[in-house]
Amino acid sequence: GLGDVYKRQEGKSVFSGIAIGKISILQKADTSVKRTKVENPEAEITRVQEAKEKAVEQLQKLYDKALREVGESGAAIFEVHQMMLDDEDYLDSIDNIIRTENVNAEYAVATTGDNFADMFAQMDDDYMKARAADVKDISDRLVRVLSGHDEGDMDAAEPSIIVAEDLAPSETVQMDKSKVLAFVTRKGSSNSHTAILARTMNIPALIGVPLELEKLHNGTIAVVDGKKGAFFLDPDENEIHLARVQQEEEQEQKRLLENYKGRESVTKSGKKIHVFANIGSVSDVAYVLENDAEGIGLFRSEFLYLGRSGLPDENEQFNAYRQVLQMMAGKKVVIRTLDIGADKNVDYLGLG
Repeated sequence: GLGDVYKRQEGKSVFSGIAIGKISILQKADTSVKRTKVENPEAEITRVQEAKEKAVEQLQKLYDKALREVGESGAAIFEVHQMMLDDEDYLDSIDNIIRTENVNAEYAVATTGDNFADMFAQMDDDYMKARAADVKDISDRLVRVLSGHDEGDMDAAEPSIIVAEDLAPSETVQMDKSKVLAFVTRKGSSNSHTAILARTMNIPALIGVPLELEKLHNGTIAVVDGKKGAFFLDPDENEIHLARVQQEEEQEQKRLLENYKGRESVTKSGKKIHVFANIGSVSDVAYVLENDAEGIGLFRSEFLYLGRSGLPDENEQFNAYRQVLQMMAGKKVVIRTLDIGADKNVDYLGLG
């Protein structure tokens, strides 16, 4: 039937595995804003101040959560956003538009956001250029608070397959990890936050799946096959059965592997092999210890440079290295200082 064409879609797998469950579509809140005349501009200015305080609170929560889950460099962005919300030029511009044009707070915030984002985007300095997205982000947040579209806290009652256009760092940090079975996104790169998160969380993830989000419905059953890079919507009983069988085989493999924890790594012929793990951040050390690796074969420490707007200072790097070495308690750790290039772009280094 017609459905079959749409049923199976291919994407690029960034972490394999099989997930079966309901889909939960992460829609971007509609931040389109109407311009309305207001009788009382001072009341609108008060609304902006209240919204700003609420937005700062939200960002503080995000910062705390990110700090626990992805470490300091991943959390820094939310600190930058808090500072930007307190920027006098930014706030003055909003107040000015409200007073001179007698318009609603939402419109003044959105307009200021666009103006400032354009201004940053035109600058020569790459660090400043990268701020355009941040101004847009804080303005959208303020508009959401003002219009009562609060943070959708992704409180799905049951674990689900998260389907989205793309996922921003702030969205991935907000998710309750126990409620995510898999990620499926239309955009994204194998080095996106989504991909890094999927690998850290050990869950299947597909990127570049040609989805038509507006045609999907929350709660539809789907299968994510990370091995084949396939996404099945509304699978029939047979397809679900096959996926379950594969899932059980996978879990069985995992259980068999668990038996080797705490044992020496020795080949049948008695040769000792060192089994090391790879990490991308201080928080990954938890997995290394939990899985009884003998050391760290690659600490990809360029993650200190990614997802931020300026260089980490020497102190921050030193502290990250020190924490990892302390936690590994004398076991071998190989540090890669910096690998930035084709897939990992760091605008502020200006590498062209």
